[in-house]
Amino acid sequence: MDNEWMNNPAMKNIDPSKLELIRMAAERTSGKSGRDLAPVMLALITSANKQGVHFSPDEVSLILEIFKKGKTKEEQEQIDRTVRMTSSILQKHQK
Repeated sequence: MDNEWMNNPAMKNIDPSKLELIRMAAERTSGKSGRDLAPVMLALITSANKQGVHFSPDEVSLILEIFKKGKTKEEQEQIDRTVRMTSSILQKHQK
């Protein structure tokens, strides 16, 4: 994955600690298929939470768009399914 996502205007308003977590996740997802992104997303969220960093829904959407870039339609759909599944699991654990 190239670093052109860092030039996205929406990235300018994100906290530097969050940007570093996103950068690390982007490096780990480079060349991975949609299904392989789930563990990376979970690791990103878990790592952020341990550091007291919480991503807003808009930031999560932006991150997903970054991860989807350059993927096939099928891989993008797999990412969406994985996110829905992950979100429902995380919501159950937070209750």
